Amino acid sequence: MKKFIAALDGYKLSPSTLTYAQEVTKIADAHLVGLFLDDFIYRTYNVGKIYKTSKHPETAIKELDEKDKRKRDAAVSKFQQSCGKAKISFSVHRTKRVALQELKHESIFADLLIVSERETFTRYEEKSPTYFMKDLLGDVQCPVLVVPKNYTPVEKIVLLYDGSPSSVYAVRMFSYTFGNFGHLPVEVFTVKAPMGGNHLPEGRLMKEFVKRHFPEATFRVAQGTPEKQILEYLQQNGKNSIVVTGAYRRSEISRWFKASMADMLMKELELPIFIAHNK
Repeated sequence: MKKFIAALDGYKLSPSTLTYAQEVTKIADAHLVGLFLDDFIYRTYNVGKIYKTSKHPETAIKELDEKDKRKRDAAVSKFQQSCGKAKISFSVHRTKRVALQELKHESIFADLLIVSERETFTRYEEKSPTYFMKDLLGDVQCPVLVVPKNYTPVEKIVLLYDGSPSSVYAVRMFSYTFGNFGHLPVEVFTVKAPMGGNHLPEGRLMKEFVKRHFPEATFRVAQGTPEKQILEYLQQNGKNSIVVTGAYRRSEISRWFKASMADMLMKELELPIFIAHNK
């Protein structure tokens, strides 16, 4: 049984993270860990402001901390009740350590991490991709399913392929993680330079490989700028799709699956994105 981790903020519990996590856990027949990152420096209120404005700051802070704890406890209860109704295997991890470092550490011991593209683990909102997500994706130790704000059922799989080992690795890890997703339509999408022809890079080997994992997969080759072509393709053909992409690591940049590609997908599209690093 695989182990999936859902990164959850007890102050701002993401409904889409919870729903996606439960659905993919069912598909993979996995065990879901609700990882509640109760970072000790993260509060819903401004401590400095309390000291400046309150006549009894220590008392006020104690009351606010108790309120914060109740809110986090309620989020854990909601997760437990929801997973119970979904009839999946689950458990809860809670930690008061620094959220980013603890999440990276827990990812070492997981088969998949599910996290919202909007997570900050602060009381501030940021545009996607957030600083937290950029830092996390640069050094995470397992495949990641980055989910949008709103849940939609997955009806198609899009495998982004550029001929690099990283893009092949992502396809392999997606298949290993979600073998039961194979009943959905699958399309391999590739972008080549203008006048670069319409042949798939390493076409014979790639088709042979994909056929073993997704026998009914189709292949499409476009020409032009990768970012532009991928965005246009997904906007026109990617409704209710899950997108599979390769390397995000700062130290490893393939021809066009560089960090800005995943950033662009998170910024421009409301689709779940499966990201796997070729270590």
